[in-house]
Amino acid sequence: MIPAKFDYKPASSAEEAIALLAEYGDEAKIIAGGHSLLPLMKLRLANPEVLIDIGGINDLSFIEDKGDHIAVGALTRHRLVEQSDLLKEHIPLLAHTAGHVGDPQVRNRGTIGGSLCHGDPASDLPAVVLATRASLLITGPNGERKVEADDFFTDFWETAVAEDELLTEIQFPKFTGQEWSFQKFNRRAQDWAIVGCALQHSDNPGIGMINMGTTPVRASAAEAALKSGEANSDVADLADDGLSPPSDIHGQEDYRRHLSRVLLGRALDNS
Repeated sequence: MIPAKFDYKPASSAEEAIALLAEYGDEAKIIAGGHSLLPLMKLRLANPEVLIDIGGINDLSFIEDKGDHIAVGALTRHRLVEQSDLLKEHIPLLAHTAGHVGDPQVRNRGTIGGSLCHGDPASDLPAVVLATRASLLITGPNGERKVEADDFFTDFWETAVAEDELLTEIQFPKFTGQEWSFQKFNRRAQDWAIVGCALQHSDNPGIGMINMGTTPVRASAAEAALKSGEANSDVADLADDGLSPPSDIHGQEDYRRHLSRVLLGRALDNS
């Protein structure tokens, strides 16, 4: 299928994009790389009357050392995240996981902000944002506000970004020299994960789970067990504790629960 008819409005700055959002309201959708929105439009699951293209806003593509954290612009493409020496040094979990998003074509067009704003629980990068306890900067007509990772994913394919706002920056704490692991089980390399997990060791360890709920979620019980020094096997047994994994054609709930424990066990043993 092809998308329904729409008007196309390119924006040259974040301010212009926000103004266009205010002008067209809920008739408009933001597009950057397009790998999340366009498939929905082709299936007529999304039918925006106006597409506001922010892909050309160069000011929102950056990776910068800010002292106590690394700032990543929302329009930074996955390939740049994957290749960044700065991220490899201070947040290697993020750089590594970006290299597992889709295929080379997707990684060269898709953006980190687009992936996060899509809010898909089966996506890889939301798990990293949760595991690293990142902060997200959202800009709208009333200025800028900061949202913590735990408050960003609000419902199925929904986030804290309002209809008249843009995600502009993600702030990741540094984990220089800390152990980490990313585990993902899928049928083919470019497929969505059936289950996955992102593990970041620190004084306050984080475990983000993939496809284990209606939103991207963290394994809070396993995090608490890891922080208290329990054995890896006991921590892994808590991977699905309190979570509600879906059942679909790719795997039933019990299968996903089992996979989550296996993959977290591998992450712990390999980190």
